Amino acid sequence: MLAQPFPLAAPPPPPKPSYGPDLAVRLICPDCRDPVPKIVEEFGSGDLVCGSCGLVLGDRIVDTRSEWRTFANDEGDDPSRVGAASDPLMDGMEQLDTLIGFRDGNTGVAKELQRAASRSQGGGRNERNILTAFREISNMCDSFSLPKTISDIAKQLYKRADEEKLLRSKSLDAVIAACIFIACRQAHVPRTFREICELTRVPKKIIGQCYKTLEQAFNLTPGVGSGGPINDKGIVAGTGPEELLVRYCNHLALPPTVQSYASDIIIEARKQGIAAGRSPVSIAGAAIFFTCHLLDHTKNIKEIGGVAGVSDSTLKLVYKLFYADREKLVKQEWIDSGKASLDRLPSTEK
Repeated sequence: MLAQPFPLAAPPPPPKPSYGPDLAVRLICPDCRDPVPKIVEEFGSGDLVCGSCGLVLGDRIVDTRSEWRTFANDEGDDPSRVGAASDPLMDGMEQLDTLIGFRDGNTGVAKELQRAASRSQGGGRNERNILTAFREISNMCDSFSLPKTISDIAKQLYKRADEEKLLRSKSLDAVIAACIFIACRQAHVPRTFREICELTRVPKKIIGQCYKTLEQAFNLTPGVGSGGPINDKGIVAGTGPEELLVRYCNHLALPPTVQSYASDIIIEARKQGIAAGRSPVSIAGAAIFFTCHLLDHTKNIKEIGGVAGVSDSTLKLVYKLFYADREKLVKQEWIDSGKASLDRLPSTEK
């Protein structure tokens, strides 16, 4: 019997069974321990309840079902799942927009339907003009970072002006500019004529003419709602320089103390009759320049003029008036506290 040259290899071990995690997640009631649980989702109360024993397993559950709401004007079920709130200014005009497809199998039905749809729309050209004006007002207010309140007031003013045929000879941009300017005053969001002109690209003279017409037609008191100072006649003036300080100081990244001190200086200058008759924009810019040097926050006059939209010579002229009466404008308590110093103010002598 021959000997084996090498030992036989041992048979391979049987393969081990592979196990994996059980991905079937089941919610079982801790009281019933029923392997086939009866879980009921009560969306009305937002609870997850066991159908066998009534134990509340969860609360504030999210309703994942389809949401069916009624958007129809009449009572009854409406299977629509879309729709927005109606705009009272539009009078349903935005709901009359219908588009007819072009594919009709070369039968000519689509063309006839398009003609019938265009004839059935009431108002026609007038409604399209109002929709165009409303769209333009919204775009201008968004580009100027104005709140939606301004847009709504301007749309209301434009619709009244269009219904009463007040500005038929004026361009659409001019009427929109005047409506936005009046809306800014009524909503306590001060904007100057210069800023409205830059926004709408309409000359200041034309905006002024439209503004005067709307002011007389709607019995608008000049400057009501603007929050400006009251003059000797008891009428609220236009946009005050104190209101412009907030935006100008924010654009210049100045601390709140500069705005507070500059506001006090403007109020004191008005009481003393200093810089009377000057525009609010130039007074606000000169007050900021005056206060910045008073509190040792140096700012270039060109930078202030660029934010305020005023030339350097105009700011220097108003600053000279403030500098001449600087002892009347600066409070003694500011100097005593060490925050302000008259020596920091640049001299106007050349």
